[in-house]
Amino acid sequence: MMCTFGFRWCWFGFLVWLTAVSAVRSEVAWTEFRGPTGQGIAKSQNLPTSWSDSENVAWKVDVPGLGWSSPVYANGIIWLTSAVDDGKSLRLLGYRLEDGQQVHDIEVFANSEPKSIHKKNSHASPTPVIDQGRIFVHFGTYGTACVTTDGKIQWKTKFDYEPMHGPGGSPIVYQNLLILACDGTDVQFVVAVDKRTGKEVWRTKRTHASEERLSGAKMPPMAFSTPLLIQQDGVPQVISAGGDHVAAYHAETGQEIWFSRYDGYSVVPRPVIGKGHVFVSSSYDGPVFYAIRLGGQGDVTDSHVAWTLEKGAPHNPSAIVVGNEVYVVNDKGIATCLDIASGKEHWQKRLGGNFSASPLYADGKLYFLNEEGETTILRPGTTYDEIAKPSLNERTLASIAPLDGGLLIRGETHLFRIGK
Repeated sequence: MMCTFGFRWCWFGFLVWLTAVSAVRSEVAWTEFRGPTGQGIAKSQNLPTSWSDSENVAWKVDVPGLGWSSPVYANGIIWLTSAVDDGKSLRLLGYRLEDGQQVHDIEVFANSEPKSIHKKNSHASPTPVIDQGRIFVHFGTYGTACVTTDGKIQWKTKFDYEPMHGPGGSPIVYQNLLILACDGTDVQFVVAVDKRTGKEVWRTKRTHASEERLSGAKMPPMAFSTPLLIQQDGVPQVISAGGDHVAAYHAETGQEIWFSRYDGYSVVPRPVIGKGHVFVSSSYDGPVFYAIRLGGQGDVTDSHVAWTLEKGAPHNPSAIVVGNEVYVVNDKGIATCLDIASGKEHWQKRLGGNFSASPLYADGKLYFLNEEGETTILRPGTTYDEIAKPSLNERTLASIAPLDGGLLIRGETHLFRIGK
């Protein structure tokens, strides 16, 4: 009896431990812009649907400077970048997930003469990447660096290009490579460096911008989009949207695999995939949202574009795929639900406010955060089903990071942990 009783208690204890570990592991997973999948999809559960800047807030902390990088976290630490002293000091900040206490404040680059930026941008907009005890930060043309989780800078490097509106796209990691898209007004390329040393491994020049853009007759082919890593037919591919085209590159070599043309520049949304398609937006001036079938070679503009959306296409927010539908919200707050296979519109609804942040799907709910701090929460599906519209009353351009039982939202001056 004693042995059985003891065994039962041991087993019970193991289950409690396993549950706790599972909860912790699910909270140690948001390691890059839009999470580990790069598509804004999370396994977090029990997420809140009501809050304000003073209600259902576990903690709220001041964040120095200005930055629109989205929160990432691992091993109990949240990481953000920020530009202090009007962009003269570019910093990596660390906060304890449990209580919001600041535990790191690291100047990565000193920037004596900050360049002008767009009013919706900052000098610290690219989101860091956490990988194997390192934090990789990118400040556009100001520099890229690797910092250990105990705050030591391992290496720095710099890529010369003119982004015009300031830094934008975030880096990604593939095996031992850190990969970035550098699309300036002067040069445009995708580059990979050894994440252990910062030494360049490959660089591929963009070659599909129109003559009008290259000559100055149109706005230059700059872009601010974060690449997406996928596996297609056993080949690791980096899908990266630039001016006038989106292209797929072999992740190990940088060799271009396919490209699809469009008319657009200043491209911001990150590509997403679903049901054998990749979804991109041409951004400015008049955005068109494209569904492109995967699996092509060379120029697939005519052969692989399945359908397009013009009314409601986004300039800045990325799309999100849930089930058989893809959801987009444009900068003026018009949300659209579309069938992936056909592009058929299921519904279109004005959410209210202006949008830059990319949406989140977790715990069976869609979260759309606008620039005014209001989040529209929906149930996914072919009919519009709104749950709530909680607000923080603070300017918000960064995307939400989920945890079990809570959310991390970065405002203009504060970082919030929503939830009990």
